[in-house]
Amino acid sequence: MMIDHVRLLDNVRELSGLNGTATIDTPLFSSGALDSVAMLSLIALVEESAGIEIHAQDVTLDNFDSVERIVRFAESRTP
Repeated sequence: MMIDHVRLLDNVRELSGLNGTATIDTPLFSSGALDSVAMLSLIALVEESAGIEIHAQDVTLDNFDSVERIVRFAESRTP
């Protein structure tokens, strides 16, 4: 199952309060745009959208610090 980039970006914008300013490469966690509660919501959305299970060790800046990285990670885990 492919992840919906637009839906993910819309959710990131809503969760972060960045509204129209967030792009696919905006730093999310390292910049403080998302707190840990928002990140949990985002992870749940990715799991549901991509049909994958995300483990604690998967949640790294390399995998989750931007929409682009999240999509790349999710697509690499999608069968």
